[in-house]
Amino acid sequence: MTLFILAAAVAAAVATPVPDYGVAEGQCRANERGPAVIATAVGLKDRKGTLRLELYSAVDGEWLADDRDLVRDGKVFRRSVLTVPASGTVVLCVRAPHAGDWSLALVHDRAGAKKFKLSTDGIGFSQNPRLVLSPPKAEAAEVAIGLGVTRINIVMNYRRGLLMFFGPIPSAR
Repeated sequence: MTLFILAAAVAAAVATPVPDYGVAEGQCRANERGPAVIATAVGLKDRKGTLRLELYSAVDGEWLADDRDLVRDGKVFRRSVLTVPASGTVVLCVRAPHAGDWSLALVHDRAGAKKFKLSTDGIGFSQNPRLVLSPPKAEAAEVAIGLGVTRINIVMNYRRGLLMFFGPIPSAR
């Protein structure tokens, strides 16, 4: 039952179809200065679909909140979208509005449906917290982003088994 609560909470956080909120603001541009994160996706299950790297304020009330609500309320939300490449290291870049503490989520939308599907899609968070009974608190995924580019690795988690346990695939450990 408790594993189902985690799965339902993660799905609720990213279940609604994804419009293009935050994409223009989050786009990294060549030779542009300022705070940004380059995240390497570790442990992808396959090379299908798209990846969405999402930056949130490291505050529990805003962390993983609906992007439409954040934009409507003038809160920070940034997103970078990438079609998963057929081979090679997978990196995404997202800009932060200023240096500070931020929390990031990385979603592997394997079908490219712009909607998180609990049974097939993957998710990872900055600082790679272990997924237990619910999505991590903002503080567990908090990253200090400086005035330049900050590099991080995010380990992907996928549903494993019948009990909706989420964790890295064995080759990613």
